[in-house]
Amino acid sequence: MNELLQFVVRHGYMLVFAWVFVEQAGLPVPSAPLLLAAGALSGTHQMNLGTAISFATLGAMASDAMWYELGRQKGVRVLQLLCRISLEPDSCVRRSQVRFGQNGPRVLLIAKFVPGLNAMAAPLSGIIRMGWRRFLLFDFLGALLWVCAFTMTGYTFSSDLERVAARAAYLGEWLLVLLLAAFAGYILWKFYNRRKFLRKLKIARISPEELKEKLDAGEDILVVDLRHSLDFEANPETIPGALHVDAAELEEAYEVIPRDREIVLFCACPNEVTAARLALLLRSKGITRIRPLSEGYEGWRSRGFPLSLAKTETGDAEAAKV
Repeated sequence: MNELLQFVVRHGYMLVFAWVFVEQAGLPVPSAPLLLAAGALSGTHQMNLGTAISFATLGAMASDAMWYELGRQKGVRVLQLLCRISLEPDSCVRRSQVRFGQNGPRVLLIAKFVPGLNAMAAPLSGIIRMGWRRFLLFDFLGALLWVCAFTMTGYTFSSDLERVAARAAYLGEWLLVLLLAAFAGYILWKFYNRRKFLRKLKIARISPEELKEKLDAGEDILVVDLRHSLDFEANPETIPGALHVDAAELEEAYEVIPRDREIVLFCACPNEVTAARLALLLRSKGITRIRPLSEGYEGWRSRGFPLSLAKTETGDAEAAKV
């Protein structure tokens, strides 16, 4: 702890800004210890509390603004990149979309306190075309709340943290080794959980080319679009003849799903998580002729294959758009 405090003192407020920016950009470098240290140093008059809070808040907002704009420009594809960087299970995308659908921009107020949601909140705001002013307002309030929670804790218990730092000095280099080992263990644990999660979702997939051949040949295939409403509103066109259904609704209505037809599920999730998870679940309920679409919606669209508006409740569909 003593080394951390001295490190923060030497490099000052720009370190606080840069560290928070990097963490909010998606890299697994926790800011909480640094913010606690900044608060503790403010309590001993070695830093200015207001300035430290300002730099940390600006660092968080700068990173969020970057991801917001990427979300506006790149759409759901940016979420795939974020999932790989953050080492969070890919299902965090779906959970974040559900929260946004339920609470809108208010999610930004608590996003930084929720693992997974923190990484997805800013790009999702861009994807749904939230206005810049509204995004900046809610993001500022959320970032300020998060920064103050740690810096004020460090400030309040600054004398206790100093005693901890004094005792930690006795451990010398061993303390640094222990901290590095703990950090490495955290990264490995997150990576292991991600790989374990993806292994559970291993299931035979159908390629976009194979699906197109079957559709062109007139085979009786039920294609189901499982994209969340946020994804669907951003890109309302879908695979010709596809039925747009919420994953939760399809899961509850599995008894009426035909068992004499081949069923293809697709979504816009990284690694086709929603489609693969639901396909595994439905297989366990006796629906065996079901496969997720490899590469999902983006895989189909990127190949320039036909797109159309989704089927209505009456089953009608608009003419295909090539």
